[in-house]
Amino acid sequence: MNPIEYQTWHWLLFFGIVLSALFVDIGIVNRKSHAPSRKETFAWAAVWVSLALGFNAFLWYEFGLNHAKVFFTGYLIELSLSVDNLFVFLLIFGYFRVPKQYQHRVLFWGIMGALIMRMIMIFAGAELVDRFHWIIYVFGAFLLYTGLKMFKSEDEGFDPTESGIVKFATRYIRITKEYHEDKFIIKKDGVRTGTLLLLVLIVVEFTDVIFAVDSIPAIFGITTDRYIVYTSNIFAILGLRTFFFVLADVADRFHYLKIGLAFILSFIGVKMLLPLIAKGLIIVTGEQGSLGSFIRLYLNGEFKEEVVNISLGVVVTAIAISVILSLLFPPNQKNAAGTSEHAVDERSA
Repeated sequence: MNPIEYQTWHWLLFFGIVLSALFVDIGIVNRKSHAPSRKETFAWAAVWVSLALGFNAFLWYEFGLNHAKVFFTGYLIELSLSVDNLFVFLLIFGYFRVPKQYQHRVLFWGIMGALIMRMIMIFAGAELVDRFHWIIYVFGAFLLYTGLKMFKSEDEGFDPTESGIVKFATRYIRITKEYHEDKFIIKKDGVRTGTLLLLVLIVVEFTDVIFAVDSIPAIFGITTDRYIVYTSNIFAILGLRTFFFVLADVADRFHYLKIGLAFILSFIGVKMLLPLIAKGLIIVTGEQGSLGSFIRLYLNGEFKEEVVNISLGVVVTAIAISVILSLLFPPNQKNAAGTSEHAVDERSA
């Protein structure tokens, strides 16, 4: 995909869509804290997906089909990783016993923080790749390691009391041990004091930064185009808050999704390392013969469109197979009982 010089209005259009949708969401529809109904949740899930697909159509019209496919691939990867992150959010809200009507507010401001933090991380990462191209191999090796580790690792419980960010926050910020409606800061004994909801927000924000360490290198494995990387990333996490409520009661059913994501991360890691592997093969085998010619064409970028098509196909197939297998082979009764107990615990909070 050839480099594109984006105009100011391209960025203004994107931020206009995002901020307008967030204003309608939090400023009108969800002005008062409440637990969203199933109908409301599915309606907003459809809105966020439609916005992403509509933006994808705009990219197709403005820059061509290949550009749109790259965005869609990145969007699917980021959305899949975000859905996997819902398990951690469930654990955080369950541990802190966050009332359901306040969870929406925490996730909203968590996303607002992510808009800023991810822009900083994405542009810093893109700048590093531009200046030190070899760092893309570091990203690739990291993703491959992360993917292989995900194949082996078991889900672990979340205990915020052992979290460094909780200890740091409570050491330097006055935090109450209870909720005060949906407020993050109150005045207590004449002093501004953070509520327990503020501590939950801090944990969610920090967790999003940790998630970004995986997700941002993953999208760089598809493209280093800053505009595509940022927009696909943000459209994915915009829907995360709504998808949290959609999947909160059924997230445990998609237990094979983690394996699918492990495969996707491993695949992207290998894809990022392929140029390095190809250069090694050239040194070993030389440039003579059909293999050498093919490798040289690959290194010269002759198969960019084919690589995009393969990446999109692998991502879609891996996600689809993970979901289908999860539905065909439900989790065993022991795990299901544990998750159900957690869900009940959260709803009673």
